[in-house]
Parts: sequence; C-alpha cells; structure tokens
Amino acid sequence: MANLSHLEEIFSGDGTRPMRLPRWQDGGSPAGLAVTLVADYTFPARAWLPAAAIVALLGEFDVAAGAARTTISRLARRGVLEGSRQGRYSSYRLTREAAVDLWSGGGSIATFTTQPDSWDGWWTLVAFSVPEQDSTRRRALRTALRWRGFAPLYDAVWASPHPLTPKGRAELADLALGSVSVFRARQVDLETEANRNPVEAWDLPGIAAQYEIFIRRWSGLLPRISAGEVTGAAAVRARTEVMNTYRHFPVLDPLLPIDLLPADWPRPRAREVCVAVYDGLAHPAQEHVRSVAARSADGPHLGISAHTIAGMSAGIGHSDG
Repeated sequence: MANLSHLEEIFSGDGTRPMRLPRWQDGGSPAGLAVTLVADYTFPARAWLPAAAIVALLGEFDVAAGAARTTISRLARRGVLEGSRQGRYSSYRLTREAAVDLWSGGGSIATFTTQPDSWDGWWTLVAFSVPEQDSTRRRALRTALRWRGFAPLYDAVWASPHPLTPKGRAELADLALGSVSVFRARQVDLETEANRNPVEAWDLPGIAAQYEIFIRRWSGLLPRISAGEVTGAAAVRARTEVMNTYRHFPVLDPLLPIDLLPADWPRPRAREVCVAVYDGLAHPAQEHVRSVAARSADGPHLGISAHTIAGMSAGIGHSDG
C-alpha cells in the first residue's frame, strides 16, 4: 500500500495530526477539495486547468473566490501545483512529484478490499520507549504507526496484522532512533477475562458505524445516478465528496483480516457504493469540468478526462471523448 501519510499531507498540508472521524464525513478543506478536483480530471496526462476554472469549481463547494485563490497559491508554494501563464490566463496542474504520489495512493485506495484475504495468523508488534519530554518525537512515531495501519494494543505496544515493508522499517528507524523493537508473533490465548485479542486495538463498532454512515449517505443516490438525473455541478460535487470520504477508510480499517471481524462486515458494500457513485458519475462530471474550463479560458480543454476506480485498479486513466 502507498504511504498514505504522505498522501494525506498533500491533501491537507498536515500529516502530523490524527484525523477525527466526524470530520471525514463532513466534506473537506479547500486544499483537499482543490487537490481532489485537479487530480480527478487531469490524470494521467497532468492536463492544465485554468485558475479561473479551479476557483469556479471550488465556488460550487461554497468556497469563496478569495479563499480559493489563496488555496491555489498555497498549493503552488508547497510544490503540489505548478503554474503557467499564457496571455491573460493562468493555469495550474499537479507537479510531477505530487502526481506520482497521488496516482500511487489512488491506486491503493482503488484496490482497497480487492486483495485476497490471506492472513497467516501472525501479528507485527512495535514496542517503543520515548521519553515523555520528547513529545514531538512520540507524536511523530505514533502518527507514522497509525498511517502504517497499526493501532495501540497498549500505550507503547502497537499491533498490525500485516508485516512491515522495507520502506516502513526504514521510516520507523529514522523516527525511533534506537528506542523501538519490532516483533512478529502469534497470540497465545489465556483462559482469563484479562485476555485481550490484538484486534481489540481497533474500535470495530466505531469502524463499522463509519462504514454504515457512508453506505446510507450514498446508496440513496444510486437510483438517480442510474436514471441519469445527476449532472453538471451536482455530479462533480457528489463524485468529489464520495472520494474525499472513502479515501480515509484504508487508514481507519487497514484491511483487518475477515476471520477476526464480525459477520457481515460492511467493507465490501462500502466499496460497491463508492464505485457506483464515483464511476457512475465520471462522464457527466467530466463534461461539466470541461465546460467550466472552456468558459474560463475561451476554448475547449479536451485534455480534461475523468478517471474511474476501475481504471485506477487496472493502473490506467479513464478516457471518454
């Protein structure tokens, strides 16, 4: 899986603070919306979008024009966007580095839940000791672990059902500076009420509730999508919002093994709903973004093309017209 902490930093500008679940369901920041909008309609060619079009599209999410322009400038200063000027028109596109990270992260999100569930029964445990006075390093280490799919079994013992990748080991080594130990182990059940299964490090009822909120929120839109009734700005808004929420699930639920989860775990249904909304609205959303770009810079922008989850899963961009 891609480094989702780096991906989140691109969207929010801050990968150091844990996200609060209700905020994930509320939409997104202007920076997150801008990155999502640019990425959704310029992959894989890194097409240019007129600055005025980005401002207009953000305005459809109730972002004021001044705030939208400030957001674009900040993303450019951070190296997420790069600008170009032709005559009186300014345009922006993703920088090559941001595009690589976003495409890699998008592929991970698109294939989330599609991999075989083949857990070997082994847990990865990370135990660490960082002085209380070094709160910055403690916070950074915990954040890195959480973005890597770990959860706190105990205060300084974090667990994951997946092995650490070489890149993950290197990142933890840089953060821990010799104060961390990593183990691969199986749980030994104790016949006592104090016995704690490592999966209890995750708030399973809370995760299931977030999935159910997502499913209820978006499944009601599916009949209208099938009937072709969601078009224009409404299609772009729905498509952006559904992905802005869904992209957090790989961190919330880092593919916990099905054998450890309650029956009827809602993960597969959430993906089905996301694909139905995101891919089902690709064409009308693409046409709306093209029309806004054409109005903003006096001409067609055929390089604008909406990609789909199906395309990302296959490693290709979507092209329709």
